[in-house]
Amino acid sequence: MRSTEDTYRHQGLRKKLVQDIHKKGITDERVLDALLAVPRHFFLDSAFDEMAYEDRAFPIGEGQTISQPYTVAYQTELLQVQPFMKVLEIGTGSGYQAVILAELGAYVYTIERQKKLFDELKKFEFLKKYPTIKIFHGDGYEGLPAYAPYDRILITAAAPFVPPRLVEQLKTGGMLVLPLGKGQVQQMRRITKLENGALREEVFDHFSFVPMVEGKKS
Repeated sequence: MRSTEDTYRHQGLRKKLVQDIHKKGITDERVLDALLAVPRHFFLDSAFDEMAYEDRAFPIGEGQTISQPYTVAYQTELLQVQPFMKVLEIGTGSGYQAVILAELGAYVYTIERQKKLFDELKKFEFLKKYPTIKIFHGDGYEGLPAYAPYDRILITAAAPFVPPRLVEQLKTGGMLVLPLGKGQVQQMRRITKLENGALREEVFDHFSFVPMVEGKKS
């Protein structure tokens, strides 16, 4: 069962979480405001109701997790999303990151490879508040060429390499943010597609994500 009530206590816990994330170095006010606006406990079983506002990841089934709020904020800040941008998200998971992007005014196209999680997302009432989010069951390595090009692409799982199909679907001047690496720890990268087709790569902090797996699971 999911919680559907956002009480003053939840709002207070969320405010403290956002303050803590700010202290850890997230300075984009729009990102912080989005985190403050979205009830994270809605995305977890009600058993995790108050723990939802601890700054850590939680399991959501099928070997997947809802990312640590700081990690969500970090990736979102790197992405530099502006209103009306088209954003492709690889790894919908709980849907929390997609909603944060939608709060920033983006049109979000998000892919989940696990059919069970995808089916749960389609039934998740809270997501119906965000008509700018479109959810697909598919292979993240392939992207969604039918809706390309994208202003931004976000990968929320550990990619062993930069998926070439996703680079193809990135608009010129667009950015791709991903945790890159094959081991337990990955390095956050931001890749910008330049006018001449070349890629500029920036290197950031280390994180630990679940692996990005090819194909889709029925």
